[in-house]
Amino acid sequence: MKLVSWNVNGIRACVKKGFLDYFQEVDADIFCLQETKLQAGQIELELEGYHQYWNYAQKKGYSGTAVFSKILPLNVSYGLGEEEEEPEGRIITLEYEDFFLINVYTPNAQRDLARLDYRLSWEDRMLLYLRELDKIKPIILCGDLNVAHKEIDLRNPKSNVGNSGFTFEERGKFTTLLESGFIDSYRHFYPNQEGAYTWWSYMSKGPVNSIVAS
Repeated sequence: MKLVSWNVNGIRACVKKGFLDYFQEVDADIFCLQETKLQAGQIELELEGYHQYWNYAQKKGYSGTAVFSKILPLNVSYGLGEEEEEPEGRIITLEYEDFFLINVYTPNAQRDLARLDYRLSWEDRMLLYLRELDKIKPIILCGDLNVAHKEIDLRNPKSNVGNSGFTFEERGKFTTLLESGFIDSYRHFYPNQEGAYTWWSYMSKGPVNSIVAS
């Protein structure tokens, strides 16, 4: 099974730059998007053979996630549980026969760390949600987690200590996630690989977005 996860930073702009060509070429069984930045009805994608699931943010042009799946899921849910209101469209959970697939766009703490407390609260609620699902069947968690866990995971670690995505608090939450039994799939296969960056800041060399699987 092939799974792809991509922060597209605006799917409408990405489509204009060849998204559909790449989508057809990669031929994934499940294709996850983050930061789609649109509302319902603002785009129609002809993706033959795929079921489409979108979670839109209430705020226009902000956040949002989507999953395109060749396999029809048993169930699809949005947000962090039935009682959890999640207006920023940051999470979609698809239940399949043998596993849960969770596509997430974790909140950014922002450059001045104005949303750090919100981000940490999100991490706590997310972990509780994952633990409950993990009691039922295995989980694949993918997406933009907005964190660089270790110094090897970004270009200039010394100068980025304390910056959004590389605070001790955010990195600690990632450690807690791994200690709960989850596996950073990339680091599992490439524990010492340097220069494996998936995102670059316009302002500076920013942190890699990690993908985790259990």
